[in-house]
Amino acid sequence: MQKFVLISIYLLSFCVYAQEMGGDKVSVKVKKETSYKEKARIDKAFHFFNNNQKGKAYKIAHRLLKKKLDPHSKVNTYLLLSFYFNSSELIDSSMFYGRKALRHKKFVKNDSLQSKLSAIVYNLFALNENRKGLSNESKKWHLKGIEAAQKYKEENLYYTHTHGLAHVYMNMSDYKKALELFEQCLEYKEDEEITFGSYINMGIIYSLLKDFKASNDNFEKALKLSKERYYAIGTIKVNLAKNYEELNDLDKAFQLNKEGLEIAEKKGYNKLAIEARLNIANIYLKLKEHKDAELMFSLSLVNAIELGYLNQQEFIYEKLKEISLIKKDYKSAFQFANRAYSVKDSINKLQKDKEINELEVKYKTLQKEKEIKLLHKENYNKKLAIENQNEAMKNLRLKQEIEEKINENKILSLRNASEKKLNEIAILKKNQEIQEAELVREKSIKNIILYSFLIILIPVLGLLVIYYQKLQAQSELNRKQEEINNEKISSLIKDQELKVIKASIKGQNKERKHIAQELHDSIGGNLAAIKLKLNSSVKENMKSDFLSELNNQIDYTYEEVRSISHNLIPKQFNENNFCDVLEEYTNSIWGSNSSFSVYPREKVNLLKKELQIEIFKIIKELTTNTIKHAQATSIELQLNLIDGALSILFEDNGVGFVPKSSHEGIGFSNIKSRLKKFNGVLHIDSRLNRGTIINIEIPVTKEVEYEVNHQEA
Repeated sequence: MQKFVLISIYLLSFCVYAQEMGGDKVSVKVKKETSYKEKARIDKAFHFFNNNQKGKAYKIAHRLLKKKLDPHSKVNTYLLLSFYFNSSELIDSSMFYGRKALRHKKFVKNDSLQSKLSAIVYNLFALNENRKGLSNESKKWHLKGIEAAQKYKEENLYYTHTHGLAHVYMNMSDYKKALELFEQCLEYKEDEEITFGSYINMGIIYSLLKDFKASNDNFEKALKLSKERYYAIGTIKVNLAKNYEELNDLDKAFQLNKEGLEIAEKKGYNKLAIEARLNIANIYLKLKEHKDAELMFSLSLVNAIELGYLNQQEFIYEKLKEISLIKKDYKSAFQFANRAYSVKDSINKLQKDKEINELEVKYKTLQKEKEIKLLHKENYNKKLAIENQNEAMKNLRLKQEIEEKINENKILSLRNASEKKLNEIAILKKNQEIQEAELVREKSIKNIILYSFLIILIPVLGLLVIYYQKLQAQSELNRKQEEINNEKISSLIKDQELKVIKASIKGQNKERKHIAQELHDSIGGNLAAIKLKLNSSVKENMKSDFLSELNNQIDYTYEEVRSISHNLIPKQFNENNFCDVLEEYTNSIWGSNSSFSVYPREKVNLLKKELQIEIFKIIKELTTNTIKHAQATSIELQLNLIDGALSILFEDNGVGFVPKSSHEGIGFSNIKSRLKKFNGVLHIDSRLNRGTIINIEIPVTKEVEYEVNHQEA
């Protein structure tokens, strides 16, 4: 950090104070001889400048220059404009008005005030040259300022220039000398800004020497003294960020640089803003985010070219070359390298040209001084000749001044032409950079639009998929609900059938009871009567009519038994064919979910009634088991009479079971006991979740023949 000066020139009545860290303040007191109106305007301009209303101060100063001012007011106005352009970092304009103020110092009669004015302007020149990266030029102006301050013991000016000189040594990497001078500045306690400025610069030097602890300590001391001096706060944050970057704490470094950049942009500190952007660009480069780094370097380059910062331009071109090499864009790398060399040559050329001109002026001055001394010696004893020589010397001096003015005008003319060309080149480069930035911006906008479209499209597709899945789920749910409803209906039908079956069984039980009663009352009674008569035949004599009566009794009993048997046969078997009865029963239970087939139907209908009744009861038992346990939705029933054997195949699509591991229920026991009467065989084929197949085989040849013969008889 460099500092402007706080100076009071009482006879001239202007006091100048400005600095890069804080308010950039300048105060001026106008001489008593200055008109009241001019004094009021200049005071108002400096008031605006001190309160960060620099635009208003500039307008007042610019209007004052258009009027005829007294020399003192002109000097003050030139100084104000020089400070204004310096605070805006417009180096050439600041130098121009500083030179104008310096040329008007001859109107100041007091040598001490002339020296103070020179020291102030020299500090301005030094700051501007240092910003341009011309360290040797900055060093020269600070040394001249120290000489002018020492001449009249201006302590504040002396330490101001010492502080600036230390800053120049720091830029020239002579850290030892710089630290010595900053330590010397800390001894001066009258100016707080010199103190905290020294701490800041010492922190920067220790950072460069990799002593980050000492660096952070100095920055903390400076921060305590900074208060509301925003430039100082911004500078401390940016340099602390560099320390954290060196310690590889890139997140902390990025945050501090961002805070420093916000202060710089808000307050208009262009150089600090460039430095913060360059630090952020370096962090991007370390993180290998080359696109962001390139964009940040490009923005910094535009500002550096606008403000004429040659060192920053050279650094940025080198970094852009490095990024181009990483991207294997060798053409751009070559162009950036050429630009870096061009800027470096410009810096060297400017320094050399100034040094040559300065040495030339000094050489001519020394030559003239030697000639004057020689003339003094030759005409020492000749007073008239001395007076003539004095007049000649005066004329010679005037001529020399004229020549110096002519040379200065030529130098200014050449410099202006050179600066004009540089500005034209800079404008062309700036336009090119703007075009490139515009292309990058357009590309970024296209990418953003594309990404935004994709971001919107993906949720829409997701919603469509969810909606489609919801429809499928709803469809599946409806299908399941329909199946459940069908199952409920089927279950109700089956429950009804079970009630019918139970009622049928109940009727059968009553019928059996009736059969038992009939057999007991009719046949039992008759048999008892026969027994009594047989017993009485022992006692009585055998008579032929007795045998005839006994025979009649036996015939009556036979007819009674036959009558009871015929009465027990269900009416449907008497009125309908056996196969029709079976089919009607199956359809009444299962409806369209059943399959019934008989072959040959005529022969099966001729089976003996007793066998038909047993087969019917077996099928009813199988149906009952299927409804209770199998949870089947359909059955298939086949009856085949082939080669003297009746084959009954009963198949369902229920849950099935494992025959070996399942306990044999009453139903299967009843079926086997019924089949045993006719030498029938039962086969069971069932598996879990694959349904059940019941195969029954009954030899029926004799029974068929018997029924056919019986009917023929």
